[in-house]
Amino acid sequence: MPPLSSQPPQSLSARGLRVDRGGRAIVSNIDFELRAGEALVVLGRNGAGKSTLLRALAGLLPLRGGTIQFSGADDAPLAEQAHYIGHADGLKAALTGFENLEFWAQMLGGVSGGLSPVEALQKVGLPRIGDFPVGYLSAGQKRRVALARLFIAPRPVWILDEPATALDIASQETFGKAMADHRANGGLIIAATHAPLGLIDAQELRLDARRATLAGAA
Repeated sequence: MPPLSSQPPQSLSARGLRVDRGGRAIVSNIDFELRAGEALVVLGRNGAGKSTLLRALAGLLPLRGGTIQFSGADDAPLAEQAHYIGHADGLKAALTGFENLEFWAQMLGGVSGGLSPVEALQKVGLPRIGDFPVGYLSAGQKRRVALARLFIAPRPVWILDEPATALDIASQETFGKAMADHRANGGLIIAATHAPLGLIDAQELRLDARRATLAGAA
């Protein structure tokens, strides 16, 4: 995939999204629109449906209603042009950091246009742990290995569920810069969070048991 800055501008819109679990609506009437370089922060109490919405956007849960339209470099659906980082780190404990990232590089279409596993670990501040089995790493280190997936195969949309979980202050700052760089190159970010992520001028989508409220960028 070529650099994002060389691709046509990205845009993403959602209209009337509804996702059911166990026969009942978890989120409904979700509307938002993002253009190149914009971000959406999804807020709400535990159980409000933040993770459910993000998983549906990533193609991991079916929509009960509504439409998603994404325009970018080609006609591939959003799920094929998005990185999804969920609550689980998506790592094999018995494999090393390098091996985990090599696996994901192959799954995500190779490292063409992206960083090598070595470079990705350096970017997240872990230049010396690549040869260690992930099972021996701290929670914060595991999270950073998971986030390194974002850099080995560039994709225009980042869908992030509590991405700063277990990160120390320095790592939060490093990741904040990475998100700013992604947006500066025309990328989009949708993130669910309980804590500030430093996404300047992001729209806010607040979920509760009765309604979804969208607020424009500050």
